[in-house]
Amino acid sequence: MKVGLILAVIIYEIAVVAIVSIVLKAVEKKKAHTAAVSGDDKDFLLAGRNMGVITLAPTIALTVLGSAHITGVFEMSYGMGAIAIWFSLAHVLMVVVACFATGQWVRHFGITTVPELLKDMYGPGVALAISCTMAGQVWGVLVLECQGMGIVITALTGWPLQNSIIVGAIIGILWVVFAGMKELGAVNVVNATVMYIGLIIATVAVAFKMPGGNFNFIMDTFTGEESFMTNVFGNANLFISFAVGQIIAVTFCQGISQMLMQTMMSAKDEKTIRRSVWLAAPLNGLFGVFAVILGLAARAIPEYAAAGAKEAAMTMLVDLLPGWISAVLLAALLAAILSTFAMTSLTPSTIWVNDIYLGYINPKATPKQATNVTRILIVILAVCAMITSTALPTILDAIGWVFSWVIPVFFLVAFGLFWKRNSKVAIAALAVSWIANILWSFTGIQAAVAGAIGVTLPNAYVTCILTIVILVIGNLVSKNGEPGYYKIAEAKMREQQN
Repeated sequence: MKVGLILAVIIYEIAVVAIVSIVLKAVEKKKAHTAAVSGDDKDFLLAGRNMGVITLAPTIALTVLGSAHITGVFEMSYGMGAIAIWFSLAHVLMVVVACFATGQWVRHFGITTVPELLKDMYGPGVALAISCTMAGQVWGVLVLECQGMGIVITALTGWPLQNSIIVGAIIGILWVVFAGMKELGAVNVVNATVMYIGLIIATVAVAFKMPGGNFNFIMDTFTGEESFMTNVFGNANLFISFAVGQIIAVTFCQGISQMLMQTMMSAKDEKTIRRSVWLAAPLNGLFGVFAVILGLAARAIPEYAAAGAKEAAMTMLVDLLPGWISAVLLAALLAAILSTFAMTSLTPSTIWVNDIYLGYINPKATPKQATNVTRILIVILAVCAMITSTALPTILDAIGWVFSWVIPVFFLVAFGLFWKRNSKVAIAALAVSWIANILWSFTGIQAAVAGAIGVTLPNAYVTCILTIVILVIGNLVSKNGEPGYYKIAEAKMREQQN
C-alpha cells in the first residue's frame, strides 16, 4: 500500500470539491439566486437549466466517460487489442448526434425526463414502461461504475477488488447526495483539465520506461496469430461484431438515455449545446487513444499481464510512474469515474421521482420533499449497484447488453417527433425488441446465428433492426396513427406564448 499516494489522491478529491462548493456558494450569494438558495428540486437535478459551455461541455464528456472508457477500455485492450478504441470513437459520433439532435430536442421542450416527452407522444402506458426500463438501464451502468472505482482503489491500496468496490461506492454516495448538478458541472471542469494533462504526461512517462524508451515494442510482441491486436480494425469478425456493434449501441442508446439527456436539459439554451460539441467530442475520442496504448503496453509486459485484464494497466501505472504523476492521474481518473457515478445514480432517481413518485404516488409533493426522496433513492440504488458489482462482470460486454435496452427509445422519439405516432405500434416495437434482447443473451439463438453466418452479432444489432422494421411497417400499415409531435407541440407553445 502506497500511503503517500493514497493521501495525495484523497487530498485532491476533497480540495477540489470543497473549493468548488465555496466558490459556487459565494457566487450564488452575490447573485441572490433564489432557486439555489431555496434548494429547488430542479436546481438540484438540472443546475437551474443554466449551464454554459464551460461547464456543460466537460459534463457531457465526463457523464459518458466513466469506468467503461477508463478501466473498460484497459480491460478490452488486454483481450482484443487496438480495436477497443472504437468504443471511444462511437462516443464521438454519439456526442455529435446528441448535441445536434436529441439534446436540443429535450432542451427545447423543457422536460425533466425522457419518458416525460414520450408520455405526451404515446401516452402514459408507453412512458411508464420506458421509465422503468431506462431507470434499470442506467442502474446497470452504475453497477459498472462501482467496479471502475474499485479497480482504481485496488491499484492504490492493494486491497481485494470487492473490498475496494465497497469503499468506492461509499465515497460516490456521499459525493452525489450532498452535491447536485451545478456542483457536479463545476467540478467536472477541473477534473477534465487535470485528467487530460495527467494522462498525457503519464503516457509519455510510461513510454520512457518501456523497452527501447517507446511503445514500438508492442508491435514486436503481437505477431503471428496475435497480430490483429495492434490493428485498430482488428479482424473482420471483430470489426462487425465489436466496432459496428458499439457504434449502434452507443449512438442509439446514450444518444437518448436519461443519463446524457439530463445533462442536456441543464444547458442554458440549445445554442449552448451545439457549441459544446467542439470540446465534448474530442475529449471522448482522444481519451481512447491513450487508454488503448496503455492497455496494450500492460498486456505486452508479462509481469503486468499476470495481474489480469481488470488490473494490469492500473498496476503498471502505479508501479512505473513517479509518485506525483501517479497521484495526479489516479486522482483525476477516480474523479472522472465519480462524475459518471454521480450522473448514473442521479439519473434513475430523477426518473423514479419525476415520472413515478410525482406522477402516481404523491403528485402534491413539495420540491423539498421530491429532493429528499431523490437523495434516499440515490443511496438505495447505489448500495444495490455496489452489491451487484462485486460479481465483477466484464465491463464492455455488460455495457453492450445494458445499452441494447434503450436503443428502441431513440427510434420511438425520432419517428414520433417527425413522422408518425401510434401507441400500439410503439408497444409492439418495445415488447418484441426487449424480449429478443433477453433471448439473444440467455438462449442459444446468438450462437446458432453466428454459426450460420460466421459472425457474432451483439444484442445492439437485434434490438435496432427489430425496432426499425416494426415501426416502419407498423406506421405504414396502421391507419390510426397521429402526425409527428414536433409541429403539434410547436403550435401549442406558440398559442401559450400569445
